[in-house]
Amino acid sequence: MTGSEDSPSFRLAYVPGVTPAKWVRIWNERLPGIPLTLAQVPATEVPELLRAGEADAGFVRLPVDRTFFSAIPLYTETTVVVVPKDHLLTAADEVTLADLADEVLFHPLDDVLDWDAPPGEPAFERPATTPDAIELVAANVGLLVVPQSLARLYHRRDLTYRPVVDAPQSSVALSWPEEATTDLVEEFIGIVRGRTVNSTRGRTAVKSSAGEQRKRSDQGGTRQAPAAKSQAKSSGKPSAGSSGKPGGRTARARTGGGAKPAKRGKPRRRS
Repeated sequence: MTGSEDSPSFRLAYVPGVTPAKWVRIWNERLPGIPLTLAQVPATEVPELLRAGEADAGFVRLPVDRTFFSAIPLYTETTVVVVPKDHLLTAADEVTLADLADEVLFHPLDDVLDWDAPPGEPAFERPATTPDAIELVAANVGLLVVPQSLARLYHRRDLTYRPVVDAPQSSVALSWPEEATTDLVEEFIGIVRGRTVNSTRGRTAVKSSAGEQRKRSDQGGTRQAPAAKSQAKSSGKPSAGSSGKPGGRTARARTGGGAKPAKRGKPRRRS
């Protein structure tokens, strides 16, 4: 558990383009006494942040070092090309890498796509960051291929984007150091995977089931028998083992043997 035993907390890192608001809201509803702090970190820096213990878990872009980190893949993004709104490529709903062959494409130093070889004509220099590359696209110097979430994050009114159907894609995952799988990490994993409150790690469900079993045990069996006997007595019904008739086994025993009772005649009609 992160922090001191008296004041635990959970630190979550996330890369640009990921929106953790939904998961953070659920965390605050379920664990209001344990603060969750957020840190947006460049994609290339998240692994080192987690290795150093400066965050408990993070939303990262795959791949990660699976010899050190655990990871739960969440989704794969559409790849798009960012272009000025008046560019010829906007006439199509989607494009291919072949359509970009004659275009100048920026390949920033923080590029998160795994290219074998970047497409298009190389730019005169590599921008330091994706936001820097966006500014150059707006200046009509070249184009930029990025995951769709980054195109939305750095949106400008004078720019738009189109899907690139055959470009590499970027996948997002929840990741944490495998040897640091704490109770709070498990809680957050449950939230991200969509578990309900009762299903999270099975603790509430087990307690509820055990309580129900004890309740049924207390209400069942021999404790209901006295009530049943009392009800039978008050209603005039015989208890088990007695016929309740004068000619029964008990009545014959009192008369000293097996003499049968005399037959009754027909009832007289009232005058």
